[in-house]
Amino acid sequence: MTTSQSSAVWNGNLMEGSGMMRLGEGGYEGPFTKASRFETGDGTNPEELIGAAHAGCFSMFLSAILSESGFPPVEIRTNAKVHLGEGPAITLIELETEAIVPGCSEKVFLDHADKAKAGCPVSKALSAVPMTMVVRLSM
Repeated sequence: MTTSQSSAVWNGNLMEGSGMMRLGEGGYEGPFTKASRFETGDGTNPEELIGAAHAGCFSMFLSAILSESGFPPVEIRTNAKVHLGEGPAITLIELETEAIVPGCSEKVFLDHADKAKAGCPVSKALSAVPMTMVVRLSM
């Protein structure tokens, strides 16, 4: 299998400092600050990146298990909301998915979505955090 690498640099103290995060081979590079993490400042934050990773992993894993069952999806869209609470600590992850899967029943889709939530590598890595999931099958 593969090994992925990302990096971050933080300069200065928490209140006035800033940093840059870089994913892999330059697929994304952007700033982060105290304001972008705990308020509404410009830049990204670790929780947004965790959410993007979780949404991507879940969508890919769901696609794989649907395809293996004979229901290749046309599209799977997943949004992940990562809640940062006191501590600070990640307190909740909400997955919301809508998919177009020709010929798939609602029950089969829900069963596969539950398997994807439990089995995708990022879900497993984040298993200490409570997660909710809302899924919709579009026709």
